[in-house]
Amino acid sequence: MRRHRPYRVGATMALFAGVAIASSPAMATPCSNLQSLQLQHTVINSATDNSTGTFVVPGNPPTTITGLPPFCRVTATLTPSSDSSIKIEVWLPEGTWNGRFLGTGGGGFQGDITYSELANGIKAGFAATNSDLGTGSSGCNPLFCGSNGNMGNPLAIQFGDPAAPSTGLFGHPERIKDFGFRAIHLMTVRGKEIANAFYGQRAKTAYFAGCSTGGQNALMEAQRFPDDYDGILAGAAAFNRTHLHMAGLAGWQNTHASPGRFIQPGQMTLINQAVLKQCVGHDGGAGTDQFLTDPRDCGFDPKSLLCTGGKQPPACLTADQVTTMQIYYAGTIDPVNGQLINPGSERGSETDDVLALGLAFQEQLPEPAFDGLFYWVFGPSFGYPSSKVNFANFDFHRAVDKVDDQLAEVLNATSTDLGEFREHGGKLIMYHGWADPLIPSQSSINYFNALVGNEGHGFQPAGFFPGGNPALRRTQSYARLFMVPGMYHCSGGPGPNTFDALTPLVNWVENGTAPETILATKFVADTPPAVQFTRPLCVFPKVAQYNGSGSSSIAANFTCVAHDHEFNQMPAPKYGP
Repeated sequence: MRRHRPYRVGATMALFAGVAIASSPAMATPCSNLQSLQLQHTVINSATDNSTGTFVVPGNPPTTITGLPPFCRVTATLTPSSDSSIKIEVWLPEGTWNGRFLGTGGGGFQGDITYSELANGIKAGFAATNSDLGTGSSGCNPLFCGSNGNMGNPLAIQFGDPAAPSTGLFGHPERIKDFGFRAIHLMTVRGKEIANAFYGQRAKTAYFAGCSTGGQNALMEAQRFPDDYDGILAGAAAFNRTHLHMAGLAGWQNTHASPGRFIQPGQMTLINQAVLKQCVGHDGGAGTDQFLTDPRDCGFDPKSLLCTGGKQPPACLTADQVTTMQIYYAGTIDPVNGQLINPGSERGSETDDVLALGLAFQEQLPEPAFDGLFYWVFGPSFGYPSSKVNFANFDFHRAVDKVDDQLAEVLNATSTDLGEFREHGGKLIMYHGWADPLIPSQSSINYFNALVGNEGHGFQPAGFFPGGNPALRRTQSYARLFMVPGMYHCSGGPGPNTFDALTPLVNWVENGTAPETILATKFVADTPPAVQFTRPLCVFPKVAQYNGSGSSSIAANFTCVAHDHEFNQMPAPKYGP
């Protein structure tokens, strides 16, 4: 599990690289004095100086983060309820604080501290904080928080599934609240108090940055605690939590419906190449791209790869495999009334890389990776095929309401009323990879369109209209979305997947400069410093269109243009936005 950390759910790509800050020495009390700080429902476990330039991340094997400035590391446990045990860490730069506070998120079910986010934060001069979301007390990790055990499956073992069955947060409603919204809010409140005590002054501005579950945390903060942050960065947000996890169940059931439904090794690459051959260059990008710029323009039908004549898999698809891919694109559907519960994955997201946590990952596991959520509702019986409701027979018509009745209010960050956040001057930047094989990229578009609908007093797509779109303008005055061509879940993928989205957010909050584009880079082998190409990320609903001349590896040869009237796959209203 640990050696896969850079690719795990919610791992954030270089968000803090190049943050433009003005460092100034801070008046600080000694770090060790924080050990005796008295805060409500809080125990300060440790407060220690670190001037080594390195930090050893706990794990097996441990890893080392280098290049750190001297900082004060504070660890604390928060207990807002008798059943809560929320771990947080606050890292405080000593002498290089930029006067800003940064809350950070993690991925999946969390369960531990995301140290890379803390390190990135203090390297850029922020006082930074992170939390395990309170799920560590139940033995959870990012991928598993309730399961029937790894069942001896090598991939499940490699990714940290425990050997014995577990029920995660079943029977712990207060811990579910902590995971859903309370932990990240209290991390913020206590983190600010700790920073205030250390520096002897309040941060001038506060920011939050997270992807996946961190993106859910981000939107939950904007919705429920609009005064916590001045600027919020939400990547690939898992905001429609219950229905997203139902999509995970559906994806696993899809490939396990029969032995013939499995997509064989190498076939996802085969499908991806067929998608690119048909659609690349017709959606704004360059004809030489190895990714799609706007997959909604692609009408690829997996039937085109159906085996004919003497051809056999893996060089083509069987009828059963065609069905698997059709369902992959179609999304999670109520089999009785045909209502869409969660959007499908986009064309161009096909990958054989299990580290991308897509279909190739799910089909190799003995049960769905993220079905822990349903153990919280159904208990241990969810892991056994003989039970009425389990991971293999979950009924997407009858069982959905029970899950939503128990969890949706606490876990789903689906409110589109950001009025208080907007009124206090808050700014929101969202981003999502077009090739995300885990959280369908259409989800972020649907949420943004719903924000536009709020401004227009009814659903309106974020398109361009004669004379302009007033609702879109009002929404973009405080919230902007950037879609990332060819990026997987929060990082990786064949597209321009490394970019700094925090600096534009800071500039927007503090200087009033709203971002129109964000420069993104694809490094050779995804490893700096050798640059493969650059590309502008355009404010949605614009896309980067190749100008037709000059190198397609240079961002300057692309222009952001209006790209409206696209089909958006939307859930039924009861499951939306």
